[in-house]
Amino acid sequence: MLIHEDRLFPSDPGQRRIAKRLYSQVRTLPIISPHGHTQAAWFQKNEPFLDPATLLVQPDHYIYRMLYSQGVSFEDLEIGQPAVKDARKVWRIFANHYYLFRGTPTRVWLDFVFEELFGLEERLSASTADKYFDTISEQLERPEFLPRALYERFNIEVLATTDSPLDSLAEHEAIRDSKWKARILPTFRPDAVVDPEFVGFRENIAKLGEQTGEDTSTWAGYLSALRNARARFRSLGCTSTDHGHPTAQTADLSAAEIERLFHRVLAGSTDAQQQELFRAQMLTEMAAMSMEDGLVMQIHPGSTRNHNRKLYERYGRDIGADIPRPTNYVDALRPLLDRFGNERGLTIILFTLDESTYSRELAPLAGHFPCLRLGPPWWFHDSPEGMMRFRELTTETAGFYNTVGFNDDTRAFLSIPARHDVARRVDCAFLAKLVSEHRMEEDEAFEVAYDLTYGLVKKAYRL
Repeated sequence: MLIHEDRLFPSDPGQRRIAKRLYSQVRTLPIISPHGHTQAAWFQKNEPFLDPATLLVQPDHYIYRMLYSQGVSFEDLEIGQPAVKDARKVWRIFANHYYLFRGTPTRVWLDFVFEELFGLEERLSASTADKYFDTISEQLERPEFLPRALYERFNIEVLATTDSPLDSLAEHEAIRDSKWKARILPTFRPDAVVDPEFVGFRENIAKLGEQTGEDTSTWAGYLSALRNARARFRSLGCTSTDHGHPTAQTADLSAAEIERLFHRVLAGSTDAQQQELFRAQMLTEMAAMSMEDGLVMQIHPGSTRNHNRKLYERYGRDIGADIPRPTNYVDALRPLLDRFGNERGLTIILFTLDESTYSRELAPLAGHFPCLRLGPPWWFHDSPEGMMRFRELTTETAGFYNTVGFNDDTRAFLSIPARHDVARRVDCAFLAKLVSEHRMEEDEAFEVAYDLTYGLVKKAYRL
């Protein structure tokens, strides 16, 4: 078999027994997926997925960034194409290089998908590539593998997408109008209209004005347009915003200062420092709006996006070339926290790609300010090792209840159950260690395991 029933549990027999008892209580709890990048159109159209390559390889930058690092070209993988023309060829390339994923979380997720969903038990390789392709292709044609059927099979209670303020959200409206009893919710991601470095930024602001009927050439009109867009998202069930800024820098400028800066930004006459100042101010403005409308605020800083300039120019954004960078939180968040840090009605969830900040900055901040919570290990660190490091470095200061459970943050729909299963197993392993060391009673560990799996995420994201 591809996956062992005791995977990710402690090697110590006593701790393993405790971890398995804890896991048995949370294994089948519903999945809450409050932040991710799946497509609402999948569930609106509810059409069969085309083929294994289009479903599993093309949308997953964890896969193709690894293949690219070993010399596999994007042309051969047909990345950036609206549809894969030679899906079997792409799949064979992937299968031939599957050994590259040994020891990675991607291997754990994929093996789970192959065995649990498709019943495959031989390891993927060049010799089994066609068997895999044919088996998966055949099953994708069955009704039980349609997107809505998989949503229900996965026991998903809530699934949030990530959407631009300029998105029509037509697919979300269609899902709502279809009367299907599922919660597919949009998330407000305003980068396109708050980041002066975003391609088409000024045109995006003009379009936002057209959509909302506001004069976005003025600061007041621009803010009103953003409020209107947020209200539209909220009408379709949105409970959170998401901000992918390069840093966590915030600012709290005077009205006159920000008005002047806004007009300079619109005129395209700002330098890098002024663009960063505008983004910093907009995080504070978004927090102010969250105080008004109750949307939970997520901040995902610290990524040098599109680091491979050649690939960016040819294929566009988000093709696996983003690289973590050091991130400051204590100084960067101070202007925002000076204004809103003590507000109990505001929730700001902080993420990081800089693990050195866990115990030094993030846990102490979240362990003090009522508005702050810590998001789970993200992106490069949503691995078993990364999850364990997170618990070890943050629990001593922030505890469990200043964290928000797990989110999968994935474009690969079929990996959602696998990712949540990994998180549940790792959390149970961590709790088992505390119980075995007599730092927590087992009945308490059962309560914490439930909260880390289900309770905290529902509370934090107001679901």
